[in-house]
Amino acid sequence: MKLIKEISHTNSAKAEFFYLRHMNEEKLSFLRKGMFDVLDRLEGNSPARWGSMNAQQMMEHLADFFDVSYEKIIFPLSVPEEHLPKYKAFLWSDKEFRENTKAPANVLGDEPLPLRQASLQAAKDNLKQSVEKFVEWFNNNDSKTSMHPAFGVLNFEEWVLLHHKHVLHHLKQFGMMN
Repeated sequence: MKLIKEISHTNSAKAEFFYLRHMNEEKLSFLRKGMFDVLDRLEGNSPARWGSMNAQQMMEHLADFFDVSYEKIIFPLSVPEEHLPKYKAFLWSDKEFRENTKAPANVLGDEPLPLRQASLQAAKDNLKQSVEKFVEWFNNNDSKTSMHPAFGVLNFEEWVLLHHKHVLHHLKQFGMMN
C-alpha cells in the first residue's frame, strides 16, 4: 500500500510539474509574442485607468523591468528577507497585482521617469529587444538567477511568472485587457 501511495504521489508531482511547465511556456509565449500583438493597439495618447505613466513611459518601464531580470540594471533587495516567502507565494498564485501597486521607493519614485526613446514605436522595439535578451541570458544557463528588489533571487521560471503578472497589470492599466 505504501508503494502505491508513493507511486501515486510521484505521478501527481510529475503531472503538476508538466502542468506548471506548460503554463509557463504559455506565459513565455505571451511575453515574446502575444504581448506585442496587444501592444499594437496601444496609441501614444491612450489614457491610463490609474497611475501617472503615459503609454510610452509604461513600455519603457516594462523594458526596464526585463533589464533587471538579466542584470542590465541591478537593484539590491529592498524588503526584509522574512517577507520573501509571502511574496514568492504571491508569485506562484493566480493573484494579480492591485491597481496602483507601488514598486519599492529605491526602484521607482513617485513620478515616472522621463521618456528615453524617440517614439512609442521605438519604445516597443526596445521592449522587444529586452524580452529577447532576457530569454537569451537565461537560455545560456538554466541555473542562473538574478535579484528582484522585492521578490528576491529568482530563477527563469519565477521571472516568467513575475513578468507575466507585471505585463498583464500594465495592459489592464491602459484598458488593453480585462
